Amino acid sequence: MKEIPIYTEYITLSQFLKLASIISTGGEAKSYLKNGHILINGEEDNRRGRKLRVGDKIEVLNEIYLIVNES
Repeated sequence: MKEIPIYTEYITLSQFLKLASIISTGGEAKSYLKNGHILINGEEDNRRGRKLRVGDKIEVLNEIYLIVNES
């Protein structure tokens, strides 16, 4: 499981994809989410603006990521 630290209360799914180096730019998020398969806490979701908070688990490309607090 890979940890993705955040400094704010939440990040959006599109920001997460960029932080996790799944996409290169924020502009790629729309097309990636249209064609990709992403599970957030076990449920499929493809909304760019979906808010991810500390403790959320995201599964994409057979990898699991955990949103953690940057301390």
